[in-house]
Amino acid sequence: MTSADPSDLIAVAGRYADPAGWPVPLRFARAERWYARLAVGPDHEVWALSWLPGQGTDLHDHGGSAGAFLVVAGTLTEETVSGGRLRPHRLVAGSGRRFGARHVHVVSNRGDQPAVSVHVYRPALRRMTRYRLAAGQLLIADVAEAGVAW
Repeated sequence: MTSADPSDLIAVAGRYADPAGWPVPLRFARAERWYARLAVGPDHEVWALSWLPGQGTDLHDHGGSAGAFLVVAGTLTEETVSGGRLRPHRLVAGSGRRFGARHVHVVSNRGDQPAVSVHVYRPALRRMTRYRLAAGQLLIADVAEAGVAW
């Protein structure tokens, strides 16, 4: 699921799909998801994340950044809010997801094998808002700032 268009964020993620070419070694951490910034450009940044079974994110947005992620190994489940409920979508290795600046989701590894993904954000992440879903409504739980929370 990649494109030859250099502005396509899935295509950018695809250029970083091989952990052997990363500037940092791939790791898996039991305490929490491991992540590392792989690259930063004038209009985007690239992150690698590893996911052990059971690890995932909170319900969150990307602070106005558009983005994409590509599953490099394993399987991830993305849940988005629709009709006041979370709706799951399973993504296997080689598949990815593009999203706009207002996208809110949860990503997790519901499988029994580790997973690895590459995420690209345009512009670079400056903040992420975490939400909770109550009675079908998104409510802000907190706002995390770059350089403080990650």
